[in-house]
Amino acid sequence: MSEIHILPYRPELQPYFESINKEWVEELFSLEEFDKMQLENPKEIIIDRGGAILFAELDGQIVGTVGLSKINEKTYELIKMGVRKSAQGKGVGMKLGKAICEKAWSLGAEKVELYSHSKLGPAIKIYQKLGFKEEIPEAGKYARCDVKMVLKNPSFIL
Repeated sequence: MSEIHILPYRPELQPYFESINKEWVEELFSLEEFDKMQLENPKEIIIDRGGAILFAELDGQIVGTVGLSKINEKTYELIKMGVRKSAQGKGVGMKLGKAICEKAWSLGAEKVELYSHSKLGPAIKIYQKLGFKEEIPEAGKYARCDVKMVLKNPSFIL
C-alpha cells in the first residue's frame, strides 16, 4: 500500500490548492467570492493571517489539500478540504484531517470549527471520526453550508 505524505504549503503548490477545491465545489455548488479569494490568494488570505495549508501526496502526486483559517487566538476554522476522486477511499481525507487538527493545536487553538453541507456524507463521517460534534450553524455564515461542527482541543478540556 502506498504511503500518504503530508506536505506544508509552498507557493509552487498553490495551483493544486485551487484546482482540487474548485473541482469539488463547482461539481456540487458554485464558487462564492470568498472561495475565489482563498483559492487564488492563499498566502495572503490564509497563511499571512496566521493560518496554514497542508497537502497530501500519494505516489508522487498531490491528491488532497486542507486549510486552516485563524478566527482568533483560540479558534481556527478547517477550510477547503478536498481529495481528488482518484484518491478517495484511500485514507487521504482522514490523514489530512488529523494533520490539520494537530497543526491547529500546535498554534495554540482551543477549538477548530468547520462548516459543511449535509450532502457531503463522506466528509461528515471523517469529521465525526476525528471527534467533531455538530452545533447549530449561524445564519448567513456561508450560503452553501447547513452543517457546523466543532472539535475542542483535548489538552484544554478539564
